[in-house]
Amino acid sequence: MERGKNQHLYRKLHSLSGIIPVGIFLMVHLFVNYTVTWGTDAYNTAAGVMGNLPFKIFLEAFIIFIPMYFHAIYGVYIAFQAKNNVGRYSYVRNWKFYLQRLSGVIMLIFVTWHIWETKIQVDFFGAEANFNLMAGIVDNPLSLALYIIGIVASVFHFANGVWTFLITWGITVSPKSQKIFSYISIGIFIVLSYIGIRAILAFA
Repeated sequence: MERGKNQHLYRKLHSLSGIIPVGIFLMVHLFVNYTVTWGTDAYNTAAGVMGNLPFKIFLEAFIIFIPMYFHAIYGVYIAFQAKNNVGRYSYVRNWKFYLQRLSGVIMLIFVTWHIWETKIQVDFFGAEANFNLMAGIVDNPLSLALYIIGIVASVFHFANGVWTFLITWGITVSPKSQKIFSYISIGIFIVLSYIGIRAILAFA
């Protein structure tokens, strides 16, 4: 009984952390990157502001990395424990369920790689957090393709996660409300995918 309560709590915290703060940070990060479409100087200014925020270490630890890796690691655990239930879910929901897990695994690998290519290089190897850093990463066509895949997977995971979050927390209870927010989540996916892909192509 106690174990069941703990798992229920962990799942709700997992769902919440995917929106606040991880999802919010994802959107901020995408919008900061989108400033590159306004020019190199605009991006360098935006990246400089983000890189020089007060209490940066505290913010990175407790607003980004701890919630993000809790969400990711527990999400992988859920992914390998869960099974699609054709009798319980409709065909579309089964695919959304499957793609949510798959995109989560892709996102974990992508974000870890992205952190290595950017933050680790800046903090430990003397690279500068500017346009040239990202441009150098995606100069390789394979890296560019993997970045696009990672961005799309991350955005899908977040957008579909908004829909599941609202169900998990009892906000959208009726089938009609779930259907409405399903369309909204598709809109979020399209808009954020455009922003992310447009930005990464601008670096290339």
